[in-house]
Amino acid sequence: MDQDRPFPAFEFDNKILAQGAEISRRLDMLRQQQFPPDARKQLRSFSMQEVARFLGVSPNNLKRLSLEDKGPTPEVKSGGRRYYTAEQILELRQYLDKTGKRVTKNYVPRRREGEKLQVIGVVNFKGGSGKTTTAVHLAQQLALSGHRVLALDLDPQASLSALFGFQPELDNNRSVYDALRYDDDRCSIAELISPTNFPDLDIVPANLELSEYEFETPLAAQSSREGKLFFTRLTRALEEVDEKYDVVVLDCPPQLGYLTLTAVTAATSILITVHPEMLDLMSMSQFLLTLGNFTKSLMKAGAQVEMDWLRYLITRYEPTDIPQSQMLGFMQSMFAEEILTNQMLKSTAISDAGLTKQSLFEVERANFNRETYDRALESMWSVNSEVQELIHRAWGRK
Repeated sequence: MDQDRPFPAFEFDNKILAQGAEISRRLDMLRQQQFPPDARKQLRSFSMQEVARFLGVSPNNLKRLSLEDKGPTPEVKSGGRRYYTAEQILELRQYLDKTGKRVTKNYVPRRREGEKLQVIGVVNFKGGSGKTTTAVHLAQQLALSGHRVLALDLDPQASLSALFGFQPELDNNRSVYDALRYDDDRCSIAELISPTNFPDLDIVPANLELSEYEFETPLAAQSSREGKLFFTRLTRALEEVDEKYDVVVLDCPPQLGYLTLTAVTAATSILITVHPEMLDLMSMSQFLLTLGNFTKSLMKAGAQVEMDWLRYLITRYEPTDIPQSQMLGFMQSMFAEEILTNQMLKSTAISDAGLTKQSLFEVERANFNRETYDRALESMWSVNSEVQELIHRAWGRK
């Protein structure tokens, strides 16, 4: 050891490679323990009250169906409490659609003829704004509410993929990058889709290779027409699976690069998550100015950027925090019609669920302080229901 060195010498490249491999191995061990027997996420059953809410009917109506042996048979637990699987919720939806009165209720809210695929880009320039948490809960609630959903992870860090139980470096060496790349290995996005533990909700996972798109695109733009029209690549990829889905939820990277610009061009609507604090608002201002200028340039190059709606979602909101409330009022004074009426509240229930790579729809309510869990879920439900209403309005529905 060199006596003049305060620390022992080490090989940086080999050290971080070894540590990365060790983290991956340990995470896989945890995954094997959490999701036995095949390290894939399972989904809990849902109470009659939860199912009634997903379907838009009363719990008494569901109980009557169960007692009359109509529709799928629920599992009856202690105290006569009835629980349905997510697959049974779909069966109930189909049953009610065939037998119920549909004058004011549409039990199967899928796209109809003439209604276009809704592509929602969840974006923010700054990390920690709740973007991925928003995307995963939105996709799950839309699926539980009867829509066919594709979640698309455009962030090379693959946080959305992780929340769906994927470990990209072990499970899947392919990502949406393989549908966007410029060489002969490009494939159909249909080959990259994987099912999740939620019925009617699929995912295209991400991995670190997706970052190659940021480096290859400017090179391709110098040498090929494909590169110059990079902003059309995701739009064209999604056309290949258009008829399979009603809604696509894009989780964009927390930076304004080629991936985000490609996503914005493909999107039919934009949801911008923002934490109600001054530094976050300043960051968002820079993001909007830069994105607006880039979008103008893309449109001059032939991009078709046509949005049905743009909304700001206030995330990690604490109503008792006076500065946050003031910041919310400041934003509402500027963008009254563009800010969602509901805010996503800051909650330990969400962060605690994330420790086990789970969402509020996956964790058991009994494992949390019930008041805390119910408050978080109600906030999440209200936000997503508002977004769902915007989707239906874009389809021309009342």
